[in-house]
Amino acid sequence: MTPDELRAEIADGRLRPAYLLAGEEALLRDDALAALRGAVLTGGAVDFNFDRLEGDATTPGAVLDAVRTLPVMAERRLVVLREPENRRGTARGVADALIEAVSASADVGSTVLVVMAAKVDRRARWVKAFSEPAVEVRCDPPRGKREVVAFVRREAERQGVAFGRGAAEMLIERTGPQLLMLRQEIAKLALMTEGDAAVSESQVASGISDLAEEPIWDLTDAIGSGNPAHALVVLGKLLRSGAAPPLVLGALVSHFRRLLRLSAGGSVSGPPFVVKKLESQARRYSQGRLLSCLDAIHQTDLSLKGAGALRPEMALERLVLGLSG
Repeated sequence: MTPDELRAEIADGRLRPAYLLAGEEALLRDDALAALRGAVLTGGAVDFNFDRLEGDATTPGAVLDAVRTLPVMAERRLVVLREPENRRGTARGVADALIEAVSASADVGSTVLVVMAAKVDRRARWVKAFSEPAVEVRCDPPRGKREVVAFVRREAERQGVAFGRGAAEMLIERTGPQLLMLRQEIAKLALMTEGDAAVSESQVASGISDLAEEPIWDLTDAIGSGNPAHALVVLGKLLRSGAAPPLVLGALVSHFRRLLRLSAGGSVSGPPFVVKKLESQARRYSQGRLLSCLDAIHQTDLSLKGAGALRPEMALERLVLGLSG
């Protein structure tokens, strides 16, 4: 099932007993969770009917107890488990308990179980447990321009933004296939238009930074080679030159996804010298570490949106230090 199909089901009033939100696109996972949370936790005592568990800090018993608990003054309760296979890959108990938990959520009937994972082995028994009436929602990054254009069109409609001829394509060209960045740039464009006026190519050109014009690759090279001091210097230059923090975050997401793909035995496109450099950087990180880096980037994005107390510059500096270590 795709995230769009999930939203269509929710709009039709259907809720399944268990969902697996799997894929490397954190924005799609979070959007799917938000849609499910809004549908499940309607009225009632929300705090009593929502459990959030972390795979590396919970136990099989805690997962099963949460699923079997009845709601308090509400029709349903929501149980969210993040990354059931801990990133060190040493403990299988929590993931294995999901086979029973998925069945229990269907039997109880009043609990909706949501499991979130950036990467899963679809041959694993616990992943296969998310079959009818449960379901897996695939939250993968866009694989081609058509998917990116479709996302931009949906996001523009959601934010009430209309694009004139060629404007959406220019936005994608300048921003790249980074969904988080595209969402933020569409929000910026919404502030630049008046009434029902459509966004023009000239507005995109003047309002959206072209990431290719900034020394962003110097930053990713410094981080990937493990040089935090130089990375901080380059970050400072980027910010002083006017690079928007969301653009920097988007470039970091793209870079670490490519490293993760190489670490997992996949391939990336690009000139031979670029690919060779990426392969060298990928060898510095374990797959678990790369997933942690992607999660840190996502948490920094939440901080920039107001979830944290740090100024954007300090949040980015902390992130860059963590990624470089």
